[in-house]
Amino acid sequence: MSNSPAERAVPRATDASRTVEPGDDGSVRAAERAVLRLARPYLGRLVGAGLLAAATEFAGLALMATATWLLMSAAGQPPLDRLTVAIVAVRALAIGRGVLRYTERLAGHDAVLRMITDVRTRVFAALATRRDATRQRTGDALSRLVSDVEAVQDLLLRVLVPGAAAAGVSVLAVAGAALVSLPAAGVLALGLLVAGVALPLAATALTRRAADEVAPLRGALATDAVDLIHGAADLAAFGATGQALDVAAGRARRLARLERRLAATGFAVDAAGVLVAGATAAGVVVTALNAGVGGVLVGVLAVGSLTAVEVALTLVGAARQRTQLRAGLVRVAALLTAPEADSTAAADVTAAPDAAGAVPPAGAANGPTGPAVAARHDVRFDGVTVRYRAGAAAALDRFTLDLPAGRRVAVVGPSGAGKSTLAAVLTGTTRPEEGRVTLDGVEPAAYPAEELPRAVGGLLAEAYVFHATVRENLLLGRPTADTEELTAATRAAGLLDWVHAQPAGWETVVGEEGGQLSGGQRQRLALARALLAAPGVLVLDEPTEGLDPAAADAVLASALAATPAGHSVLLISHRLSGLADLDEIVVLDAGRVVQRGRHAELIAAPGWYRDQWLLQEAAERGYLALIPRS
Repeated sequence: MSNSPAERAVPRATDASRTVEPGDDGSVRAAERAVLRLARPYLGRLVGAGLLAAATEFAGLALMATATWLLMSAAGQPPLDRLTVAIVAVRALAIGRGVLRYTERLAGHDAVLRMITDVRTRVFAALATRRDATRQRTGDALSRLVSDVEAVQDLLLRVLVPGAAAAGVSVLAVAGAALVSLPAAGVLALGLLVAGVALPLAATALTRRAADEVAPLRGALATDAVDLIHGAADLAAFGATGQALDVAAGRARRLARLERRLAATGFAVDAAGVLVAGATAAGVVVTALNAGVGGVLVGVLAVGSLTAVEVALTLVGAARQRTQLRAGLVRVAALLTAPEADSTAAADVTAAPDAAGAVPPAGAANGPTGPAVAARHDVRFDGVTVRYRAGAAAALDRFTLDLPAGRRVAVVGPSGAGKSTLAAVLTGTTRPEEGRVTLDGVEPAAYPAEELPRAVGGLLAEAYVFHATVRENLLLGRPTADTEELTAATRAAGLLDWVHAQPAGWETVVGEEGGQLSGGQRQRLALARALLAAPGVLVLDEPTEGLDPAAADAVLASALAATPAGHSVLLISHRLSGLADLDEIVVLDAGRVVQRGRHAELIAAPGWYRDQWLLQEAAERGYLALIPRS
């Protein structure tokens, strides 16, 4: 999810800067439906929380009305027995309201936190398996995983539950007023419509445009924070620190202005709500007096009207909260619905042959419960061309390669030759502009996201190491692995001695992004994880980077020896040592194949490979590196 130093050095627009357009009501409703579908397993708990919320608000309304009747009646000094029921009712309602509120919060949060656990897991899985993961910014991913997921929680706890409770209590309040005076009930109903319908609509209209920008801006600001902290050295090297600070400060100022605007609008709407409550109570009192209602009941209607309108004004807060959640919900729903799209696409591929007439292998388009992906796979690159920008030079130019099951091929060449692009095309994170790459006759994009890593995977560029223990990082490759299998993988990667030397052993915490490890240790940990996963096609992108020559040769030899028979290997490397036993070596330069053959053939023929071989041999033996003449 992270980006290269050069990319981080110059801030750019990302998904985090996109906003929900004012006319995107359909997408917002679709996002809400997608989120609410996840709430179905917890529907009973949520309905219970809603009923408890309604009971709490009704208890508050009844408490105010009863207390008003009690005080006004007591002013006439009636016999105490006439007030006993009211006194008991006030005590019961006061205690019951607190108990109901506590129970409602407990039930609501229990249901929502259970759901949020599921949502956050799904969002993380969607982020981890996205085909465009290389273009996903770390800060924006963090914002989606934290702030945007919290929007789902707020949709339920601050919008739906209190909104439904307020609507229900408002209906009961009008019904109660109608028992005393129908005209007064009509005035109360009008006031409640203004407070519960007109003001929420006004609040939505006034805050929607600004609120739609808040969530994307927060995501962009989180990205800026990550870039400024983790990319400080890169920014300084490119002289872009000032530019990055200016961009972040501009976004922060924009976010502050939007939040001040939202706060001012909220204050204005709340002030209007207070005026509506006062006007409604006054209208109810005047109407009740004109209808000949007695003095005590007029007071009850007045206080009850104030309380009922106050409850209805909860809908204003719910509407305002819903408006502020729109962008976050759309971003979350986009991730939650992505796996469904992938599964559908895979199912379609299974149902019919692809453009070349090939049918996916059995199990290739099945979900997590389907059969495992076969261990042996045939890969073919056929005239693959990749460009990262229109009009730019091709990163891969009409590249062709056959990699049948069990074959081991190395791809070498100078920096920028297109080696890592080749790995990205094979793993499905980059799609070719021309040509095609197939896995058993099927393009990698046709495989479900959860199945492709079992077929093609390994050690890719900038492999991520989590802030967790050695064991936990390794188990990402194979969650069911036991200690014996972990030992075999780390031994093959040359990391076992280091693990045994640590006081905590397998439970050693490696730090954020492997910060407690050296570069070589971090690379060997990622290599051990790749060997443990044992995909059918193992991609190793610079597996010995950061190691001294002797250790690099030993680690490469043991890693290749640990690869199961019948599994293919695509090795990408700058170093040419240790390639003698591979089936084929392909030399790339500027995206094109300039040489290919076995090691012995290539060092015997003039060209880049022989020149580089002699230079590396001389450098590693401590001799002067002389450029040979052909």
